[in-house]
Amino acid sequence: MFSHAIVRTPGRNFAQGLTTADLGEPDYYTAILQHRAYCKALEACGLQLTVLDPDPDHPDSVFVEDTAVLAGSRAVLTRPGAPSRAGEVDTIAGTLAAFFEDVCRIEAPGTLDGGDICEADGHYFIGISARTNRAGAEQLAGFLKAKGFTASFIEVTGIPGILHLKSGISYLGDGHLAAVQPFAGLPDFQPFNLVRVPEEESYAANSIRVNDTVLMPWGYPKMQAALEALGLPVIALPMDEFEKMDGGLSCLSLRF
Repeated sequence: MFSHAIVRTPGRNFAQGLTTADLGEPDYYTAILQHRAYCKALEACGLQLTVLDPDPDHPDSVFVEDTAVLAGSRAVLTRPGAPSRAGEVDTIAGTLAAFFEDVCRIEAPGTLDGGDICEADGHYFIGISARTNRAGAEQLAGFLKAKGFTASFIEVTGIPGILHLKSGISYLGDGHLAAVQPFAGLPDFQPFNLVRVPEEESYAANSIRVNDTVLMPWGYPKMQAALEALGLPVIALPMDEFEKMDGGLSCLSLRF
């Protein structure tokens, strides 16, 4: 069960961040409204929020998930694969130190983005992607093992439309794992009850279970129906402006 989340308000230069999407430039004011709705949904799920001010030096900094991996009592500061995002880690380190006494850090030559990490009941799937290399993945696996967790690596590089591992999968609790087609057949995921995400709704693969509720992007009726058929309460949220910047629901918070 989560009790807290850290979020960061989008900056006015949000549109200057990195993106591989070809969906047009995001509108700052709409992004602010969508971010507020996201925060209200987290609070409705019982979380207390720490809301950080915009970071004008880092346009991508609203995507706080990429800066850390939280595992029990340990916080692992990442080393983002995009050099322009490196400074984001230092700006959030102090906030995490207020909640976690055990803080460690991924070091060079490792790179690691939090969006490549999917935790499922104490096991951590670590994506090897354009942003997370094997050296970073191995460091994280070592930090996790020291705390009694297990980990395995999933190859993400080269899968069209998938920037991070969690662009294509999400663990929904109770043994349910949502996955896009390229991941659905992997042996690593066969022990789970797979919720196959329709190709035309692939963005909805990035949904998050927050205590008893699943937050998912608005506008994906097939995926929403599949989740509701499992008996999972769903809150659908507009995410258009963040999708334009390669961002999803999980990217916008660190939950613990």
